[in-house]
Amino acid sequence: MWEGDAVCAVWYKFRYDCSSPAGLFSLKGIFTAIATHSTPEAMDDIASTPQAIYTAPEKYDPEMVTDSKDPDGAPELAEMKVLKKGLHQRHIQMIALAGTIGTGLFLGSGRALANAGPAGIFMGYALMGLLISGVTLSIGELSALVPLSGGVIRPAAYFVDPAFSFAQGWNVTYQYLISIPAEIVAASVIMQFWVTVNNAVWVTVFSVVLFVSNIFLVRIYGEVEFLLAILKILLIVGMNIMGLVLTAGGGPDHKSIGFQYWHDPGPFVQYLGYPGALGRFMGFWTVLSNAAYAYSSVETISMAAAETYAPRRNIPKAAKRVFIRVLLFYVISVFMITLLVPSNEPRLLKSSGTAAQSPFVIAAQRSGVKVVPHIINAIVLTSAWSSGNSTLLSGSRILYGLAREGQAPRFLARVSRWGVPYMGVVAIGVWMTLGYMSVSHTASTVFTWLQDLVACAQIMSWLVICTTYLRFYYAMRRQGISRRRLPWTAPFQPYAAWITLVGLTIILLTGGYTAFLHGHWSTETFISAYLDIGIFAALYFSYKIWYRTKIVSLDESPVARFVEIAEDDPDPVEESKFAWPIVDWLWA
Repeated sequence: MWEGDAVCAVWYKFRYDCSSPAGLFSLKGIFTAIATHSTPEAMDDIASTPQAIYTAPEKYDPEMVTDSKDPDGAPELAEMKVLKKGLHQRHIQMIALAGTIGTGLFLGSGRALANAGPAGIFMGYALMGLLISGVTLSIGELSALVPLSGGVIRPAAYFVDPAFSFAQGWNVTYQYLISIPAEIVAASVIMQFWVTVNNAVWVTVFSVVLFVSNIFLVRIYGEVEFLLAILKILLIVGMNIMGLVLTAGGGPDHKSIGFQYWHDPGPFVQYLGYPGALGRFMGFWTVLSNAAYAYSSVETISMAAAETYAPRRNIPKAAKRVFIRVLLFYVISVFMITLLVPSNEPRLLKSSGTAAQSPFVIAAQRSGVKVVPHIINAIVLTSAWSSGNSTLLSGSRILYGLAREGQAPRFLARVSRWGVPYMGVVAIGVWMTLGYMSVSHTASTVFTWLQDLVACAQIMSWLVICTTYLRFYYAMRRQGISRRRLPWTAPFQPYAAWITLVGLTIILLTGGYTAFLHGHWSTETFISAYLDIGIFAALYFSYKIWYRTKIVSLDESPVARFVEIAEDDPDPVEESKFAWPIVDWLWA
């Protein structure tokens, strides 16, 4: 046995190459280990069986439980010591919220209104908002118990199947590789509204600044994102107030609109000319994919869990509240759109790539408010920038997690002295060069296609979150572990996860239904709707066959180990910061 003063005994998932006078050997498996503070010294007789007791090495590994530096402290997840904790509760709240407010609402809502009508777009965004609430509740409960980088990717390996984790890791990476150039293209084209220069100039500027802001201290990222989120929220509130004023007749033309556009041209649109209820339902169904892109990145609250102060307290708080904020912002904004612009407004169908297609801009132009188009462009610009920031942060942490699991090149796990996985940032950042596609005259078409691809990959990610949570939930039930022992228990579970899983599966499988209608075949529509399903299946089965992985049984799921760690190392209770409880509940 190795020497050292024992501090604590923990269940230990160990995979580490060791050396001794007897030669090289590897330790792998889950067994009881004694954690010490001393440097291991080899003894004459070294056992190499899983039954032997070994001291914990000082080198941190994300799969290890390490001893506390405080002799009286409790064991904790080692990875939480590697990444810099620069994100506070206010950062996590705003990252989750800001990542969902972007070009999907400001630009995509116009086309959705034209395809579905006021009632169709309102119902579509409301339904998708309810479904993704199940996602936020599930990932919040998981991340509070297992606060590791990469969101659901790591728990998927523990509770479902390593192959499932591998497929999800690269699926999300693929999603972010597409999302970043899409946001950069959006930002560069928006700038053309004010200054007419080659798009390559703006692509270069935005790429460099975005990269620099992510390569340094994570706290810098948090502060920048926090400020951008506040700006977007204030502007959205201002736009909705403007909508109320215009609807009531407070515009320059003093014309009261009310619910006029719900009656003429009507609450629904006969999509593709199909008559009756079928055409109205088809229009409503097309909104769901658009809403999926608009709501994307809700799960960002868990991506930087290892860099979050008191994650077992702060991540659940964000999960409980973010979907309420999202529903308020999106549902109210979409409802206001339906009052301001008729669904047969011809400018809604244009795809010039600027805010000219935004229904808010159209409403301002119809009312004679000339300055609003510039304000809307500024909103879209900051939202695209914020989404790009959130995407680069999340993508780099996912690559970091994959590398630490051995599912990506090991160099991607390198961390700077500031605690930032800089190689992951570099690897994701390289793909920003795809933004130079906007130099061509088909940039707007490519941008729309990229958005459809992102929406499909996003729905797949949400399905993985729900599946992982359900395996975790039923593993706890099988092993007789009470949910009261968890750092946070999400409400409405497991029903919320089941409803979300079934609903999103139907949406994913029917997302490209228009390609199968007679006379409406589109290769672009088919590929953008179903390509990610094939990619995910190929990743899963290739990894499973090559490494012969097995689905983790409910009896062998390591839920008990994580519960014990959480119980031994709880986050401190935070006192109320605001005099009014409602303000504290919404903001703190």
